[in-house]
Amino acid sequence: MSTVATEFGIEDALKKLGIKELNPGTSTGNTWFSSENTIASYSPVDGKLIGKVTATSKEDYEKVMETATVAFKSFRAVPAPQRGEIVRQFGNKLRELKEPLGQLVSYEMGKSLQEGYGEVQEMIDICDFAVGLSRQLNGQTIPSERPGHVMREQWHSLGVVGIISAFNFPVAVWAWNTALAWVCGDVCVWKGSEKAPLCTVACQNIIAGVLKDNNLPEGISCIINGDYKVGEMMTTDTRIPLVSATGSTRMGRIVGATVAERFGKSLLELGGNNAIIITPTADLKVVVPGAVFGAVGTAGQRCTSTRRLIIHETVYDKVRDAIVGAYKQIKIGNPLDETKHVGPLIDKDAVNAYVSAIEKAKSEGGNVLVEGGVLDGPGFESGCYVKPAIIEAENSYEIVQHETFAPILYLMKYSGEIEDAIELQNGVVQGLSSAVMTNELKEAEKFLSYAGSDCGIANVNIGTSGAEIGGAFGGEKETGGGRESGSDAWKVYMRRQTNTVNYSDELPLAQGIKFDL
Repeated sequence: MSTVATEFGIEDALKKLGIKELNPGTSTGNTWFSSENTIASYSPVDGKLIGKVTATSKEDYEKVMETATVAFKSFRAVPAPQRGEIVRQFGNKLRELKEPLGQLVSYEMGKSLQEGYGEVQEMIDICDFAVGLSRQLNGQTIPSERPGHVMREQWHSLGVVGIISAFNFPVAVWAWNTALAWVCGDVCVWKGSEKAPLCTVACQNIIAGVLKDNNLPEGISCIINGDYKVGEMMTTDTRIPLVSATGSTRMGRIVGATVAERFGKSLLELGGNNAIIITPTADLKVVVPGAVFGAVGTAGQRCTSTRRLIIHETVYDKVRDAIVGAYKQIKIGNPLDETKHVGPLIDKDAVNAYVSAIEKAKSEGGNVLVEGGVLDGPGFESGCYVKPAIIEAENSYEIVQHETFAPILYLMKYSGEIEDAIELQNGVVQGLSSAVMTNELKEAEKFLSYAGSDCGIANVNIGTSGAEIGGAFGGEKETGGGRESGSDAWKVYMRRQTNTVNYSDELPLAQGIKFDL
């Protein structure tokens, strides 16, 4: 274990979470399977090996699916409020282990410690939401056009839910899906990111104890680990009616097409190219923290990270100078040190993509306002630390049209009215999150109207990142169209059924059709 990990308590955190030097990476709950192939997890914080996880073999995948399929048949019969009780207990365990799990998230993924704690808090929050939801999986009664008839709509458990999550939120996105799926009566098979496999094992350790304490069968919570080939086992498996996948648009195209080919359902949460529109009446006290955190939080590795600032020409210089000045105060370093704002990128591939994006922006005519670059020397030995960059650019640049998972912020001007800014904001293929900074009511309402932002998330006077679990999370266009977390997102984890009951002594047909025999 590295000296940095020891200094910041990671060794103790790993012990509390049951993480060892070598961990089985396949589980049906309290039963674990090992294979010869392993996945090594190196921390981007200091480049040190944290531990290893065994990859899932085809044979062990079959064992997982057989167990999960059997478990579903009994778990769906458990009353929904009792399923909610299991989720409540899981949430309480997360409260007890918030500190060590948050530390592991920070150390294995590289986000700041406060963001690591915040991610675990999201897990706790969605558990609380799901517990209440377990008593509100309501259908409805529908007036029938036929006398002596009543129509009802009800919801049934769906089956085995496959979950594929990304490295940037290695635990929260799984919880968004699985907490809702469990109260809906589904069982889950989770493939966590191979870039943060120890977080997956830690979460399974936590829920496995809850399931054991409640004498519940194996298969309600399962994990598998490995590269894209392990994910393909799920996407092609007809025993999995729903695959929820979070990641790149490229990955989503493959998952969506594969699942659709077998007539399965997919919930896709893909890339974002998020913008904040800054109007002449915007308050800088709100603009600066919203834009800066949106751009550099999690080192720009959120799907909701702010990529573009669209600034009215009359306030452009003032806003530009304020943002550039704020960047001078950013502290980069070990994310476990709470005095640091920005940690490392996930790995050197991400660093290379960051460097390439900056060079591409320059080649297209971009003007660098805050120089980027890779950091080295003491404290930056992993080679994954980079400097947040700001570049003046045009929305039409090819590189601006793409999502780069790194702290690069593009500044651009608009003139005229709010409609002109909205056109720029919508002028990308992604449609996840958006925001406008304005004190003008008409501008805010136009941004939120049918002709306004085309994103799944549209905010006024807050940034693009930091969604609450109470609202449905997701986006349009190449973001995939999926919705997770709050509101009525639970419906995707269930199957809808329409019932008609005839309590009369006759059989009138719909639409007044006569069929007398």
